[in-house]
Amino acid sequence: MAEASALTHATIVTGDAAGTVLLDRTVEVGSDGLISSVAPSADARPAPGARVIDLSGKYLVPGLINAHAHLFSDGKPLPPALTKKSVEGAVTAFFHSPAGAAMLRRRTRANVQAQLAGGVTTLRSVGDVRYEVVAVRDEIEAGRMPGPRVLASGPLLAASGGHGAPLIALVSDDPWGARRNVRLNLRKGVNAIKISATGGVTDARAVGEAGRPQMTEAEMAAICEEAHNADIVVAAHAQSVEGAKRALRAGVDTIEHGCELDEELIALFHDNPRALRGWSALVPTFQPALPLVKLGQSVTGIDDVVRANAEIVVERMIAGVQGAVAHGIRIGFGSDSGLTYVTHYNTWRELDLASRYGGLTPAQALHAATGANAEILGIADVTGAIEPGKAADFVVLRSNPLEGFRAFADIELVCARGHVIERPAVSRFDEIDRQLDSF
Repeated sequence: MAEASALTHATIVTGDAAGTVLLDRTVEVGSDGLISSVAPSADARPAPGARVIDLSGKYLVPGLINAHAHLFSDGKPLPPALTKKSVEGAVTAFFHSPAGAAMLRRRTRANVQAQLAGGVTTLRSVGDVRYEVVAVRDEIEAGRMPGPRVLASGPLLAASGGHGAPLIALVSDDPWGARRNVRLNLRKGVNAIKISATGGVTDARAVGEAGRPQMTEAEMAAICEEAHNADIVVAAHAQSVEGAKRALRAGVDTIEHGCELDEELIALFHDNPRALRGWSALVPTFQPALPLVKLGQSVTGIDDVVRANAEIVVERMIAGVQGAVAHGIRIGFGSDSGLTYVTHYNTWRELDLASRYGGLTPAQALHAATGANAEILGIADVTGAIEPGKAADFVVLRSNPLEGFRAFADIELVCARGHVIERPAVSRFDEIDRQLDSF
């Protein structure tokens, strides 16, 4: 539960794109979980009875917002036997059984806790097996467990044989079927929608399948119209120019992963009449694809098809992010957590990769994961910055993250809507971390 507190003598890293840092500030939090004041420590007068936490020498940073998360897996490589086409039906049947559902609920609880321990105070799921994330979100909202703010998608929406199908997707092959699947998800309580506009890397069966358009513009337009009627942001997995164009013309609000840009794409990102707010944003995800390219196949265990597709999409994504920076397109932040090599506690690695490979400055990368994501997801009025009236969503670090995002690997304190967790426990996968550190 939230408690009234005063965090004194903090160095605030604001998370704006300019990298503004405020020295010796006191942040007061009410029992309602909202920030009541931010003031120079010399002028602050903590409320009687408030818990005082001295942050001298520490850095106070807005909580991270992860806009692209999967919670059905923990990021460890899957056994090769489970990725074969021949066992796809059996794996799907298990996860949709009562035993599979119980396991998914346990995994989801554990993984949202790991996200929180890694500094994520808000996350959006973008492809769930069933509605287990909706259920865990409701447990968090009811106060039965601490956790981040959750936007839950339920199963993503795909074409027959499309990316994510059948394990984490509802399938349709015409606009009315697509609209029906949105309505089914909404009835189950989702507050996010995800489309597979193109093929992806992990389930590609041929070189070039990643990025190949899979849903028609008409199908995606029906999805967007139905979701926007409920004021819900729509994300689209898109890894090619044609796939991204179809998705943006249909009205999607965020392009996940991305591709190189041309004049039409640039114009659609800036001015998209069918999008919920008249513009769209790019949410790149470096973590799942870069290890498949940087590490040898003897380490990753992937086949030649997956490796070739990973190389294609990494090149496209890097070009797309660099183009977005150059043309002032809104850039968000997502880790694709749950996929191989993307654990739930190491969200900071996405910040690092976005800065090193995407052309963002450290300040721009942190802004993408805080204020920019809040705007993109439509929650800037409640989170994304350390300001009076917003939720007390923040992280306390021992060093300045703008000087190295590894600062998030050793979190002193995380606060989600006023609920304080000191020295959050993290179960790490040392071998995965060692492999990722190698590049």
